[in-house]
Amino acid sequence: MSGAALGIEIVVVFFLALFLLHRYADFRKQQRMVLFGTLLAWYLCFLIVFILPLDISTVSTIALIHHQSSVLSIPFFKKHLTWMKMVTSNLVCYKPWSYIPDGIMPVFWRVVYWTSQCLTWLLLPFMQSYARSGGFSITGKIKTALIENAIYYGTYLLIFGSLLIYVAVHPQWHLSWYELQTIGITAANTWGLFLLVLLLGYGLVEIPRSYWNASRRGHLLIKTYFKAAKLMTEKADAEENLEDVMEEVRKVQESIKYNHPLRKYIDTILRKCPVEYQEKMGRNMDDYEDFDDKQNTYPSEKNLVKLHKQVIYAVQRHNRTHVQWQILLQQAMHLEDVAKNETSSAHQFVHSFPSTEPTSWLSPYLYTPTVEWYWECLLRQWFYRLLAVLLSLFSVGVVWSECTFFSTRPVLSLFAVFIQLAERDYNYLYIEMACFITIFFLCTCVYSTVFRIRVFNYYYLASHHQTDAYSLQFSGMLFCRLTPPLCLNFLGLIHMDSAISHQLKEQTAYTSIMGSMRVLSFIANGFYIYYPMLILLLCIATYFSLGTRCLNLLGFQQFVGDNEMTSDLIDEGKELIRREKRKRQRTEDGENRRREWKERYGNTREDTARNRNRNEAAEMTETNYSDTYSRTGRGTERDSIELLEDAEPLDFNAETLSDDPLEADSTRHVPGRYLSMSSSRSRIFDDV
Repeated sequence: MSGAALGIEIVVVFFLALFLLHRYADFRKQQRMVLFGTLLAWYLCFLIVFILPLDISTVSTIALIHHQSSVLSIPFFKKHLTWMKMVTSNLVCYKPWSYIPDGIMPVFWRVVYWTSQCLTWLLLPFMQSYARSGGFSITGKIKTALIENAIYYGTYLLIFGSLLIYVAVHPQWHLSWYELQTIGITAANTWGLFLLVLLLGYGLVEIPRSYWNASRRGHLLIKTYFKAAKLMTEKADAEENLEDVMEEVRKVQESIKYNHPLRKYIDTILRKCPVEYQEKMGRNMDDYEDFDDKQNTYPSEKNLVKLHKQVIYAVQRHNRTHVQWQILLQQAMHLEDVAKNETSSAHQFVHSFPSTEPTSWLSPYLYTPTVEWYWECLLRQWFYRLLAVLLSLFSVGVVWSECTFFSTRPVLSLFAVFIQLAERDYNYLYIEMACFITIFFLCTCVYSTVFRIRVFNYYYLASHHQTDAYSLQFSGMLFCRLTPPLCLNFLGLIHMDSAISHQLKEQTAYTSIMGSMRVLSFIANGFYIYYPMLILLLCIATYFSLGTRCLNLLGFQQFVGDNEMTSDLIDEGKELIRREKRKRQRTEDGENRRREWKERYGNTREDTARNRNRNEAAEMTETNYSDTYSRTGRGTERDSIELLEDAEPLDFNAETLSDDPLEADSTRHVPGRYLSMSSSRSRIFDDV
C-alpha cells in the first residue's frame, strides 16, 4: 500500500477541481486555454492542501524510526539488545498505509510549487490579457497581451536586477543560488501572507455568521428581497448597455458592405451577438451594394477590436444577470413557500410553483413532501444553528492559536497541543485527520472569501456557469499566491516549522522546499510571527460589519438593518417578487386553460377533420363527374334541372346543422357544393 494514499488523493482532488470549475465556467463557450489554465491552478492548490497531512504523518513516522534507532545504538542497550526488543516490542514503529517512501515528497513538492508559481506570476497574467483582448487573430491577441503586461513584467525585472546589483556590490554577503532562491520564495510568501490575513480574518467570522443567519428564515427572506432590488437595477443596466452596444454594431455593419476588407471582422462580431439581434440586423440589411471609399468613412481595425471587446463583455454581463435573476426569484419564492408551510397541520410541503431545476429519479421516492416539510420547516434551522456554533468554536481556536503559536514553552497553540498528543501515542490516523480538518477549515475561510469578493464588474465569480474568463484566471492567480503561505502558517500553528518554533525537529518535505527563513531573520522572527495577530482586529471589525458600513457611507448599497435606504430596497424587492409571481400565475393559468380546452375539444376536432376529409373526397368525385359530363356535350336544360334538384335539399336549415361551433366553422369553409349553404336562397343559382 506504499504511496496508495498519495495516488488516491491525486485523482480525487482532480475531480474536485473539475467539479468546481464546471460550476463556475461554461465548458461550451469558454476558450480551452482559459479552462486549462484555471483548472491547473485550482488543481495544484487543492493538491497542496490535501497532500500536506500525508507529509506530516510521514515525518512523524520517520521521527519515531530515528528515535528507536538512536535508543538501540546506546552501548548499554546494545549489551541487552534481546531484553530491549522484548520490552519495546509494543513500541516498535509500524508504517501506516498512508506512508510515502523517501524521495517522493521532495520531488512532488518541487514540481507542484514551481509550476504554481510560474502560473501565477508569468502565464496566468498573460493568458488573462489574451482572453480579454478583442483581437480577431492569434497574433493580434498576443500583441495586445504583451503590451498590457509590459509594465507588469518590467517591474519584476527591475526589482530582480536591483537585487542582483546590490548583492554584487556587497561581496561580503556571498549569497549562493540556494539563498537567492530562498529570498525569492520568502518575498512571494510575504506578499501572500499579507493578503491571507485579510481574507482569513473576514472568513473566520462571516462563515459561522452566514450559517446562523441561514437558520433565521425571516432575516434570509428580507435579505433576498434586498438582493432582488439590487439585481434588478444591475439587470436593467446590463440590458441598456447591451442595447447601446448592439446599436453601435448595427451602424457599423450597415456601413461596411460585403466586399469591404473589414467585413470578415464584422461577421466575427455578429456571431458574438445574441440570436435575436442577429436576425434583426439580417432583416434590415441590404448587403448587395458595393462600398465606396470616397463617399463613406469607415471605422478602423483598432475601433473594431474595441467594439468586439465591448460586445463580448456586454453579452456576458447580460446573460449573467438574466440567469442570476431567475435563480434569485426561485430562492425568494421557495422562502415564501417555507414561511407559508410552517403553519401547515398536514405536514406536507406544498410549492406555489413547480421547480424549474432538474431532479433525480430518486427524489420522488426519498425526498417526499413529508420529508421536505420536516427538513425545511423543522430540522434545517436547528442543523444550521448547531453547525454555526461548532464553526464559531473552531474560529475562536484558530484566532487563539494565531496569537500564541510563537510560544513553545509552554505550548499555547491548541492545534500544536493536539498534534503533539497524537505523536506521543503514534496515532497516525488521528494526526492525518486533525491536520486535514484544520487546514481544510482554514482553506474554506480563505477560498470562500475569494469566491465572495466582487470588484465592481471586473472580478466576480458567479455560479451556474456565468463567470467570465478574466475572473476565472484571476481566481487561479489568487489561489496560487495564497496557498503556499497558508500551508506555512498552518505548519507554524502546529510547531512543525523550525524557523518559527525554533525547535530541532524533523522537518516536512514541504518546509525543505520553502527553504530556511533564517536567511532573512527580520522576516522569520518579526513579520511571520507578529503580523498574523492582526487577525484578531480583523475579526472584531468583521463582527461589527465596519467594512459594510463604510461602503454604505461611500454610496455602495449594502445590507444594513438600521438604514432607511435598506428598508426602501427591501420594499422594492418585495414588490418585484410579487409582480413576478403574478406574471408566472397568469402564465400557468393560461397553460391550464389551453390544456383543458385541448382535453375537452380534442376528440371533436379529430372528428371534424375526418369529416372534412370525407367531404373533400366527395367534392373531388362530383367535380370530376361534372367535368366529364360537360365534355360529352349532353343536354342543356335537363342538366340545369338536375343541378337544381341536387341543390334544393342543401338550403339553409338551422335544425340540420351541428350544435358544435367547430363543426359549423369547418363546414362553412369547405369548397364545392357546400359553398351553397348560405342565408340567401338566391345564391343557390350562382353555381348554375
